[in-house]
Amino acid sequence: MRTLVLGLGNPILTDDGAGIKVTQIIREKVHDPDVDMLEVTAAGLDLLDLIVGYDRLIVVDTIRTGCCAPGTILRLSLDDFKLAQHLSSPHDIGFKELIELGRRLALDLPSKILIYALEAQDTETFSERFTSEIAKAVPQVANMIVSEQLEAASSQ
Repeated sequence: MRTLVLGLGNPILTDDGAGIKVTQIIREKVHDPDVDMLEVTAAGLDLLDLIVGYDRLIVVDTIRTGCCAPGTILRLSLDDFKLAQHLSSPHDIGFKELIELGRRLALDLPSKILIYALEAQDTETFSERFTSEIAKAVPQVANMIVSEQLEAASSQ
């Protein structure tokens, strides 16, 4: 199963870089030719080309729901985005709408999409350092993704 782990964010906006850091940690642990890792600062329609051709997509990003404590790790599906139109950064098209558009265009999109989101505290301050809650959660979510989704790939 061709899998893409897609870490989203902006590494100079405090917690917003968490998805990128998680993906970098996973890259060190998983060595499987069927698992690709990408760190991306792009958003919206720019993501569509990146996910074509994969069977499974694992997205890692921060989110600001206001419903959870900062550092909370959320496992989401596309259906959960009825409440949130996009992940934490100001994407020009919502993630759910992006996938729906790709499917309408008959693109070869992943049939399985998993989203791991970290509840962010600060995504607006210019800093390359995470808040303490996100700093603790980053290695936890990386380990969670490896053990829940990529365990077989990490032992190769």
